Amino acid sequence: MSVEENKALVRRIYEELWQEGNMDAIDKYYAADVVTHGAPPDLPPGREGFKVYAGMLTGAFSDSDITIEDQIAEGDRVVTRWSSKGIHTGEFLGVPATGKQVTVRGIGIERIADGQVAEDWGEFDAMGLMQQLGVLPPPG
Repeated sequence: MSVEENKALVRRIYEELWQEGNMDAIDKYYAADVVTHGAPPDLPPGREGFKVYAGMLTGAFSDSDITIEDQIAEGDRVVTRWSSKGIHTGEFLGVPATGKQVTVRGIGIERIADGQVAEDWGEFDAMGLMQQLGVLPPPG
């Protein structure tokens, strides 16, 4: 696939999975043996583990509005800087639903092979999220 095709694939993932919450997108866009770097420990390997991880996130936040701020690609990798607004309507990392609207920013890197994500690296502002949920005090 070309660099532009890889970027389009990743944009579809952000729209279908992360914004719309369509978990079927995982079977469509992720390799069965996908390696998810940065996911919580003790998850099953491959696509099944990624489903658990994605379910934790999509189950905790509703009304997601994802914005792709920047996207850069080279070779088989796509880097996406994103922001997301949503409402905390389900348990997240032991924090019961607060009903608070939150804004989270992060960066994802996907390695594409044979038209699917083979590796995924994701980082987001977990501290800022926890401050918005009232779990951690604001800075200062």
